Amino acid sequence: MPTVKEVPDQRIAMPDGILLSARLWRPVGSGRVPAIVEMIPYRKRDGTAARDEAIHPFIAAQGYACLRVDLRGTGDSEGVLTDEYTPQELADACAVIAWVAAQGWCTGAVGMMGKSWGAFNALQVAALKPPALKAVIAVCGTVDRFGEDIHFKGGCLLGENFGWASVMLSYSSRPADPVLRADWREDWLQRLEGNPWLAPLWAGHQTRDAYWRHGSVCEDWSKLTVPILALGGWADGYLNMVGALVRNAAGPVKGIVGPWVHLYPHMAVPGPRIGFLTESLRWWDRWLKAEETGVEDDPALRLFLQDADAPDPSAQNRAGRWISLADRPATATLRLALGPGGLGPEVRLPARVATPQTLGAAAGEY
Repeated sequence: MPTVKEVPDQRIAMPDGILLSARLWRPVGSGRVPAIVEMIPYRKRDGTAARDEAIHPFIAAQGYACLRVDLRGTGDSEGVLTDEYTPQELADACAVIAWVAAQGWCTGAVGMMGKSWGAFNALQVAALKPPALKAVIAVCGTVDRFGEDIHFKGGCLLGENFGWASVMLSYSSRPADPVLRADWREDWLQRLEGNPWLAPLWAGHQTRDAYWRHGSVCEDWSKLTVPILALGGWADGYLNMVGALVRNAAGPVKGIVGPWVHLYPHMAVPGPRIGFLTESLRWWDRWLKAEETGVEDDPALRLFLQDADAPDPSAQNRAGRWISLADRPATATLRLALGPGGLGPEVRLPARVATPQTLGAAAGEY
């Protein structure tokens, strides 16, 4: 296994002159290798440092260059973060992909990965079709910013607007690391003066208007042609991304859903966990290195079918078994009536409660 070299502050110039900062891991003595990009706002020097180190060095050691990029206006990158998934953010991602593909140590093949925010923008960038982007891995994200995100889930304004706006302000208002940025104080003041509190902006768009359609890849499935590995968890708020991508995306898609919360599957609870890094390498090796890894023969969906357990909010593992479904299975509906003693096919009580499936157990954590 090759030695991995880390560059803690790889600067990448954007077309407008703004410099983004990335942690770059690259195998030593491996010649030209494919690259994998993750772009999120959660501060690579502290916020996600431990998590990043549990993912990217391992992948880099298998013959990849891995970049964990701070978004414009966050962490050690210059500029101001004005909103989620802006056209500027997506343009920056395309510029990063073009930059890394042009480096002498890169083969020109690039993948993009991420969880949550990183899954959102990976799918959105894939829809823009930058030439060097050859594959995506998306974990715990959504294809529908209005119907299934934390703002207007099912059309209802959520209190999480206020919580998440505050979380993002706390991230984007923190300064760059003075060890890396001599101009950290001036940059910090620019952030404090320029960063908006986003809750009023989100609350001001109460219908599925152009604001929410932007970045909702479900608006045009034909644009998703790159191979996508999609993963999610039954205990996560983003339940529908995996099935929607498998059913609708124009390119090859494989999906995995486990019992997990909003975390990468090799770190998540409740278990059982899976070898997410190994699954990732099978995907990257096939689409970035053109190796035969058998991913095309995987079932369209691999799902953890949970057994009935007593409620336990702190469960570390769920009982159940893994099942698989063939490519793009047809929808089937089994109607059961609630009656004395349980569920059954026979209606024994002449009453009906019509509950939207965006409520209750189907609504996820939000």
